[in-house]
Amino acid sequence: MYDIAIVGLGPAGAALARLLAGKYKVAAVDQKGPARGFEKPCGGLLAPDAQKALARLGLTLPKSLLAEPQIFSVRTIDLAAGLTRWYQRFYLNLDRAKFDQWMIEQIPESATVELDSRCAKIERIEGGFRVHYRRGGEEKQLECRTLVGADGANSIVRRTFFPNKKIRSYVAVQQWFQDQNPNPFYSCVFDNKATDCYSWSICKDGYFIFGGAYPPKDCRRRFEDQKRALESRGFRFGAPVKTEACQVLRPQNWRQFCIGGKGVFLLGEAAGFISPSSLEGVSWALNSAMALAEALDSPEPRRSYSLFTLGMRLRLTAKLLKCPAMYQPALRRLVLRSGLQALDLLDGQEEGE
Repeated sequence: MYDIAIVGLGPAGAALARLLAGKYKVAAVDQKGPARGFEKPCGGLLAPDAQKALARLGLTLPKSLLAEPQIFSVRTIDLAAGLTRWYQRFYLNLDRAKFDQWMIEQIPESATVELDSRCAKIERIEGGFRVHYRRGGEEKQLECRTLVGADGANSIVRRTFFPNKKIRSYVAVQQWFQDQNPNPFYSCVFDNKATDCYSWSICKDGYFIFGGAYPPKDCRRRFEDQKRALESRGFRFGAPVKTEACQVLRPQNWRQFCIGGKGVFLLGEAAGFISPSSLEGVSWALNSAMALAEALDSPEPRRSYSLFTLGMRLRLTAKLLKCPAMYQPALRRLVLRSGLQALDLLDGQEEGE
């Protein structure tokens, strides 16, 4: 029996496995692998808070993970108001698939890592848990004393052990195109006709990526309508190279966070740790992994994890207070019209009126 089993090896699960291997007998299961790569709508921008978390972990990024180009501003568009502003930002443009694989490679060999493995069922047994998973058509299982769900928005761990915990969710839809835009850019698009969340675009290694988070009903129609509206603003799409979609969480209040209990712990987006304003999740994933690694070394892990993540939950709740300035149309229009902190462009690019 393993001391700890981790379901999911995104940034949260991989970071935790790296921290725990050697101190505990650790197993981890993830559906990614050579046969099944990264399949999730994600812009692949590493925010400053995520960079800080990597520094705390003692990790430095190899240049092979970086994508081109590195862009230092975000084009912010309010479609209904006809406003565009540019704001300085300090994101790193990454190849997200390579980043996730690199994080897995940081796990010491003492841990058992099962890739290309889809978790099918989890049950509580005497003294712990039994995890059932499929790998290459073969049914396999492992047993553990402590279970960690780091398996994202649609977490099977959360659904199994906390079925009544509901977190507001959207459908993220994203497409990749051959980049035909004359100048590379990032964008953040607000369009209340399509969604009360936001959409994004990113130029990356010769591709133009466009995606957004939409209410589940008619999400694909909303996505396509928004693309047509943006073509009139100079966006160049063409034929999509690939299309991706998944559930994404957007916590609505303090009660929607779910850190676990009774031998089960949740990390990252599985716990609801994702910014409700920007949907940035990597920093929260890494910080929750560090919090749990420390908590598991304490006499009362559940109580310690609750204490160590209190600051995270408070900061995420504070971000809910920021949302009206971004997502309430009249307030957003006021902020954009003010030009507060916007860049004064010198190259003639349109800023909007």
